[in-house]
Amino acid sequence: MTPTYVLDGRQIRALEDFWRVIGEAINGPGGYFGRNLDAFDDCLSGGFGTPDDDDYVVEWRYHQVSRRHLGYLETARQLEIRLSRCHPTNRPSVSADLAAARQERGSTVFDWLIESFNECAPGVLRLR
Repeated sequence: MTPTYVLDGRQIRALEDFWRVIGEAINGPGGYFGRNLDAFDDCLSGGFGTPDDDDYVVEWRYHQVSRRHLGYLETARQLEIRLSRCHPTNRPSVSADLAAARQERGSTVFDWLIESFNECAPGVLRLR
């Protein structure tokens, strides 16, 4: 039987909530499943609580609630954090992304997560 991990989108109001919810869904209370996009990509690729062969499903229930909360306001907040920590050579790019998010253009945090699922574990995610 294919393991199914359930995310309750009503609990996801910020990116930090997503890290907690997916970590607990896959690895139990206090579980880790990435705390940034690079680590998340690694975890999705297998071996960190999920089967190595992508034979699992992540069912994201109430994903529309998450989509609203992980929209442009959260994207701008995350990009502000990234801008404060990034290497000086990356600041122009992050600043441009931040300006776009403030104008409600470009990809959102929700989009970033969906892209990671699609690139690192195609077919695993089920939006409900």
